[in-house]
Amino acid sequence: MSSVAFETQRAALADVVAIPVTPFAEDGSVAEDTHRALLRRLLDGGITTLTPNGNTGEFYALTPQERRLVTELTIDEAGERAVILVGVGHDIPTAVASARHARELGAQMVMVHQPVHPYVSQAGWVDYHRAVAEAVPELGVVPYIRNAQLTGARLAELADSCPNVIGVKYAVPDAARFAAFARDAGLERFVWVAGLAEPYAPSYFSAGATGFTSGLVNVAPAVSLNMIEALRSGDYPAAMKVWEQIRRFEELRAAGGSADNVTVVKEALASLGLCRREVRPPSRTLREEQRAEVAAIAAGWSI
Repeated sequence: MSSVAFETQRAALADVVAIPVTPFAEDGSVAEDTHRALLRRLLDGGITTLTPNGNTGEFYALTPQERRLVTELTIDEAGERAVILVGVGHDIPTAVASARHARELGAQMVMVHQPVHPYVSQAGWVDYHRAVAEAVPELGVVPYIRNAQLTGARLAELADSCPNVIGVKYAVPDAARFAAFARDAGLERFVWVAGLAEPYAPSYFSAGATGFTSGLVNVAPAVSLNMIEALRSGDYPAAMKVWEQIRRFEELRAAGGSADNVTVVKEALASLGLCRREVRPPSRTLREEQRAEVAAIAAGWSI
């Protein structure tokens, strides 16, 4: 399939790529009605790219059945209003089955989570992603790269055999490394998504990214859209004004090796009365004294 066929998918990646939370009910199950309401809030807020089963959705804490449910709810709720990028991962048969499930439901793309394995060779990384991409040649495939050892040449090698690898969620916290990786892989060949969200978006955009992922968007879609509008127009001072506005919120999420990455987002949503604050282990709810600070930040965004 030619790259022209993936035009819609490429455009959807060059945007705010929202990673929705997965809200839980009092009994600990996925709160389906709340989930739909949160998705509608994103769609009504102007978000047009959604990633069910991303890390902000607690991908690794969900059962296989829950991951399928989240995919189904998201695709059903979004309808024609958004392009859906479904997170897949774990062992290869599981990732392939998830990708095929996404395709059956009408998703346009899959994001392949970084392989969770203590031993990842660069050639093995290519093999892993090739197995997923070849199983769903009609879908756009977006590797989620958190491995600083991986070279751009390996990504180019993958795309040589799998033309449906059209974008990259790059999440190594090093803008200079990103700039080099993107150029070694092919700057124009892929859509580069800043995978570390708003705090890294200005520096990564300056190096060639055209989209960024966001968990914050669950709380304040307008804030994320303000940033991408500024970045698209090359207005870095305006983008950095937004950066300053979100700085503390994102610092709380990043503290302790991102221990509270999802927790802070859910706490902000809970403070607004939009969902329960509960997260699953190995995440943990915030201490009482931190809750007030998160609530104050969320209230300050005048949502």
